[in-house]
This record gives sequence, structure tokens and C-alpha cells, in this order.
Amino acid sequence: MKILPEYFEAIVKGEKNFEVRFNDRNFAKGDILLLREHDGNSYTGRQITTEVTYLLDNPAYCKEGYVIMAIKKLKIK
Repeated sequence: MKILPEYFEAIVKGEKNFEVRFNDRNFAKGDILLLREHDGNSYTGRQITTEVTYLLDNPAYCKEGYVIMAIKKLKIK
């Protein structure tokens, strides 16, 4: 999945432990996400593997069709 450099770097540094996405893939707790850094034109070659540890899809807190996922880092390349 594409991720912009500023958000990618925040995950690498441990500052960002969540991901907000349109739920077009029926995300669930335990899913493995491969986040690939994309600068807006192309992939940079950097990627990080994360695991979804919690999923919030309550419409009282999330825009319709979106989810907020708590993630933990597994592997950085």
C-alpha cells in the first residue's frame, strides 16, 4: 500500500502507530500491511511491514467507509 514519506518516516521513528484508510479491503485485526513509501510520483524503495492490532470503524468516530487501525512495526526495509 502506498504511503507518503512524512507518514512513513513517522512510523519508522515510532511517532505514528496508526493508519487511516478507506476500507476497500475489509481490514481486520491481525492483518499484515506492507506500506511502501511513495513520493507522489514513484516508489522510493523503502517499505515497512506492520500488523493491525486494533481496528476502529465506528461511524461516530470515523468518516463513512474509513477505518482507523492501530499498527505495530514488524520489519523495515
